[in-house]
Amino acid sequence: MEERTPQAAQAADIILEVRNLKKYFPITSGIFLQRVVGLVKAVDDISFFIRRGETLGLVGESGCGKTTTGRCILQLERPTAGQILFEGRDLTAMSGDELKAIRPRLQVIFQDPYSSLNPRMTIGEIIGEPARVHKIVKSKQECRKMVTELLTIVGLRANMIDRYPHELSGGQRQRVGVARALSMKPSFIVCDEPVSALDVSIQAQIINLLEELQEQFGLTYLFIAHDLSVVRHT
Repeated sequence: MEERTPQAAQAADIILEVRNLKKYFPITSGIFLQRVVGLVKAVDDISFFIRRGETLGLVGESGCGKTTTGRCILQLERPTAGQILFEGRDLTAMSGDELKAIRPRLQVIFQDPYSSLNPRMTIGEIIGEPARVHKIVKSKQECRKMVTELLTIVGLRANMIDRYPHELSGGQRQRVGVARALSMKPSFIVCDEPVSALDVSIQAQIINLLEELQEQFGLTYLFIAHDLSVVRHT
């Protein structure tokens, strides 16, 4: 069995390293003068690393801290303690401006392909908005062209660009979520149980798509799941 330690992988290209990560949530008592009466240790002193271009599976039962770990890596949750090194730089020590600059390269594919999409936005707006906010595209024409290309890449028809999420199936909505992540031209993606809400037949299609995209774009995945059989196929 391979020893997964940074020392054992010095020759490898490590893109992400998590060192002694902790995330505790306070338990409070009282309505007005709230006081902390305990702690929920969602993540308690975990360490791992991921090489560039590989997939690392993070598997566990519901409530064990898998998603919290992913959110800490993305800095959607601030860790209680520990370090998160992305390409050698500690994300936990970065300022807001520094995080804003690096965030496009760290993306997420959410578990629920419906609630993670704004029902009032078209598919084109959903995929294109992050790229416009971060000025990856400079015009509406450029944005629309990018979205059309991404729809094709993830296996959807280009004419879906003006549709709304409720007009798509669960599998199609998840492909939109994948396209939205790709719009930021990331190098690392947290896949937070991306197939658990889908039918078994659709699960295989999405996993195959993720594998194809990894090979095509050199992506690195942290694949969060509660089902070992799913992780075995990633």
